[in-house]
Amino acid sequence: MGDSSASSTRVSVHKSLGGGSVADLLLWRNRTGAFILLVSSTVFWFLFERAGYNLLSFVSNVLLLLVAILFLWAKSASLLNRPLPPVPNMEIPEEFAVKAADDIRVLINHVLSIASDITIARNPIRLLQVSLVLWAISYVGTLINSLTLVYIGILLSLSVPLVYENYQDHIDDKLNSTSKAIRSISRKIPMMPVSKEKKYQ
Repeated sequence: MGDSSASSTRVSVHKSLGGGSVADLLLWRNRTGAFILLVSSTVFWFLFERAGYNLLSFVSNVLLLLVAILFLWAKSASLLNRPLPPVPNMEIPEEFAVKAADDIRVLINHVLSIASDITIARNPIRLLQVSLVLWAISYVGTLINSLTLVYIGILLSLSVPLVYENYQDHIDDKLNSTSKAIRSISRKIPMMPVSKEKKYQ
């Protein structure tokens, strides 16, 4: 009975990741797309990190090659009465721009609310959280390159959801026991009483 109730309350990882093509990609249900993402990110990381290739020169060379191919294709098509290259309509839809602007606005408002919480409300816990996150980012940045960090993020995003989906019950049990242990330890730490009275001279 306990196992059936635990399995009924089990959260679907696929639904937690949005349930769309991104979830299929991260959980390797779209094996071709996940494999292409893994191989292409590995190739890009090797090109830029190990072979010493520059990102700006790589992008400009690829664009130069693409423009030259399209130009020669269009010229030869007009001379040989062949169809023109299938170039898509290159414009951003208005709905996409509005949605992207709305998402950026929500993110900026969230950052501003955190800044307001630190400066105006003088929340020391939020200040400590932000300071720890910024310090951790700075420390990791001194250890590894940002491109390597992006590559590690891609590898983790392709492996952690899959491992969690396969071993969700075990991981949840370990996280629950760890959380209970941390809570019991934090309750034993004596808290200093904060005096709200201010002394004026």
